[in-house]
Amino acid sequence: MDLRSLASKISAIYMQNAKVEGVLLGGSVSRGWQDKYSDIELFIFWKECPDDDDRKAPIQLSNGTILEFYPYEDQEWSETYITQGTKLEISNFLTDTVSEIIDEVTLQNDIDLEKQCLVAAVHDGIVLEGPEAINRLKQKTAVYPVELGKNMIIHNLDLGSKWSNRAALLARKDWLMLYEVVVSVQTKLMKILFGLNRTYVHHPSFKWQKYTLKEMELAPENASTRLTSVLLGHPEDSLKQMEEIIREVYLLVQNEWTDIDLSNAIEKSESLRPENYMAVREEGH
Repeated sequence: MDLRSLASKISAIYMQNAKVEGVLLGGSVSRGWQDKYSDIELFIFWKECPDDDDRKAPIQLSNGTILEFYPYEDQEWSETYITQGTKLEISNFLTDTVSEIIDEVTLQNDIDLEKQCLVAAVHDGIVLEGPEAINRLKQKTAVYPVELGKNMIIHNLDLGSKWSNRAALLARKDWLMLYEVVVSVQTKLMKILFGLNRTYVHHPSFKWQKYTLKEMELAPENASTRLTSVLLGHPEDSLKQMEEIIREVYLLVQNEWTDIDLSNAIEKSESLRPENYMAVREEGH
């Protein structure tokens, strides 16, 4: 199945409704990252609020089967359906709402990931219908704000107090909690790297991490391979690798942002929960 071709056919059906101002292809298909598990993500921009019939008509015309159909929530109407053996995820927004969210991110430097994901979709997505309306939105996303990147870095430098428990968790073989901490730290580092590279976050859980890291100019060497090995390698080796990657990311920040004070963040990242003095003393005897 040619997903791009099917997306174009479905978008033409949506444009039959006079309320629709444009259709944008997002997700992995728009970036050329799709695989056999990929679906089609379409963003439908509306001049006025769609009702249920507006949203269901294209599904019926494409002989689709509805999997999920959600009411208006968080400034969006969304549905999922299958047609021709392919799943489509539809995000419906008022064009004015998208414009406002773009302003919040690009003018007010709002680091909210959900908002950034919408901005990233507009910035990176492929226009299928309504180029005039969508290109106006794209123009608003064209320049990544310097202060947005700085906010992303500053708000994620502190890796959290649980990171200092890593040696204890390793010794106790508390794997679930240990890897919860490791994933949390990796997530913080990814946010910092997006800020450093002045790139809008395109997925709140950093889906397609390997492709994203390969596109970044500012990242630890072999970042994708090394971060993967942290999750799949021996736990003791993984923690050593994480410590090295953290130091390298902080160094990148220091080189790019000399006015950001990293001393406290570095000190906290290197600290370890102390062993119980009496227990250590007894083991010595």
